[in-house]
Amino acid sequence: MGSRQIEFIIAEDPPKRLDKAVSRDVPAEAALSRTRLARLIEAGSLTMDGAVVRDAKARVVEGALISITVEEAEDSHIGPEDIALDVIFEDDDLIVINKPAGMVVHPAPGTPSGTLVNALLHHCGENLSGVGGVKRPGIVHRIDKETSGLLVVAKSDVAHQGLARQFEKHTVERYYRAICYGVPDANDPRLRGVKGTSFEPGNILKLTTQLARHKFDRQRQAVLFQGGRHAVTRARIVAPFGQPPVAALIECWLETGRTHQIRVHMAHAGHGLVGDPTYGGKRKLAAKSLAPAAIGAVQSFPRQALHAAVLGFVHPVSGAEMRFEAPLPQDMSDLIEALRLPPVAG
Repeated sequence: MGSRQIEFIIAEDPPKRLDKAVSRDVPAEAALSRTRLARLIEAGSLTMDGAVVRDAKARVVEGALISITVEEAEDSHIGPEDIALDVIFEDDDLIVINKPAGMVVHPAPGTPSGTLVNALLHHCGENLSGVGGVKRPGIVHRIDKETSGLLVVAKSDVAHQGLARQFEKHTVERYYRAICYGVPDANDPRLRGVKGTSFEPGNILKLTTQLARHKFDRQRQAVLFQGGRHAVTRARIVAPFGQPPVAALIECWLETGRTHQIRVHMAHAGHGLVGDPTYGGKRKLAAKSLAPAAIGAVQSFPRQALHAAVLGFVHPVSGAEMRFEAPLPQDMSDLIEALRLPPVAG
């Protein structure tokens, strides 16, 4: 396996610790993240003025010559699989995919194959330059298995770092379309009594809570108001369904990006998503409000009705502003069509 040598001089007024100084001064084109640099130091791949230094806390001075040996990216232990992908955009640094419902993003003990990563390894082949020292797609965000829609994946370390920073700073634009039970309207007095909910101008529902893994069910997230991680979701009504309305197409957008965030927040507000087996539940819909076909479509919908419709970010290499939209998948379009059917008069 080949390797490359990166050399640079520590600039003036460096941080006292080696790892912080190296992270600050390493050339951007080296595409080495802080985590990767820490591993390289620990492995003895860094020298300072000719001497190997393994202590990340070692003192460093201005003018020190740093040399880092970086092994070429290894092949991933995950196998490539010839699985069709809906590619929205691709260049040397990243790829944007419209993921179908039912596809897991990354292999895990329960799903070792058939994932988006397996498909990307086959699709990209030798065009992956390596992320974290391994030839693999750089997953910077995920959407749930049964959620459809847009994902951006890095093909290089430079792109991975740049995209990760944008997700960390919450500057990525992400809009979702969902179908929920009820209508989250500011005129609903019940909603105004739910802790963590408020309304902004334009009838925009804002949900502000903490989220953490559920105490008893490790597959679920739970709403908290102390501890956990800060989470903010906004939602607005796109179209109500029923006479009187008993469901709605909503648009949601994220200020933070936590596991199951939209699903658990909407359930907390009393507007769980149609088809959501974990948070939405099955609700009895008034027979007079919807057509029989609509009630049947809601009751038989096989997944959470959630679609990542819009994704916007700054290209981490070119600096260009990127924005992509994915239309609703057929199953959600069919559900909306059924919900628009007039109820039976009687």
